[in-house]
Amino acid sequence: MRATLMWAVPLVLVVAYLLIAKVITREPPMVSENFPVLDPDDVGATPAAPATTEVATFGSGCFWCTEAVFLQMKGVQKVVSGYSGGHVPNPTYEQICSGRTGHAEVVQVTFDPSVVSFAELLEVFWRSHDPTTLNRQGHDVGTQYRSAVFYHSERQKRLAERYKEKIDAAGVFPVPIVTQIVPFTEFFSAEAYHQDYYANNTQQPYCRAVIGPKVEKLRKVFHDRLKGE
Repeated sequence: MRATLMWAVPLVLVVAYLLIAKVITREPPMVSENFPVLDPDDVGATPAAPATTEVATFGSGCFWCTEAVFLQMKGVQKVVSGYSGGHVPNPTYEQICSGRTGHAEVVQVTFDPSVVSFAELLEVFWRSHDPTTLNRQGHDVGTQYRSAVFYHSERQKRLAERYKEKIDAAGVFPVPIVTQIVPFTEFFSAEAYHQDYYANNTQQPYCRAVIGPKVEKLRKVFHDRLKGE
């Protein structure tokens, strides 16, 4: 009996490990190669006095992943991981993880619209996560992991809503997108150790299993729009 138990415990641990690995590395739905883009009629006229910099705020699950993706893009000047959309001022990461503050994990992207447009950033946003799962990205579950665009202007709102409609109409995903498109209110920067997380922790298991493959896939899709290319 004792010998049986001695074998059973390691076997249980191995099975548990395999199940966890499968969940962690689960990929989002396959995205069509014919992913739609916003055409000139969708985008509309360029503002008469375009800004030299613009800010976009996106929530797409774990901000470690999102930050690593957007930092690759030409025209992106800065990406800060943080929290938006909640009701508690200056929340901590521990409070966010409780799901009771109402915040989403987000990245705030400062970019040069003469190099990369908001429409292009929306494409990166929707192609780099699963926007069809409510309050969930892979093994990360909770309202803090919701898919959301926090728009900073009526133009950003219009473009996000039009792009969402266009993706659904094209049948890119098997079910409709659940991304929230809501007005930006406040942004709170996350703790220092969350910033540049992937760059500083490339050998960490989560980075190797989840973030690394995601970044590589996006590098293939957007190879002509990356820094250093």
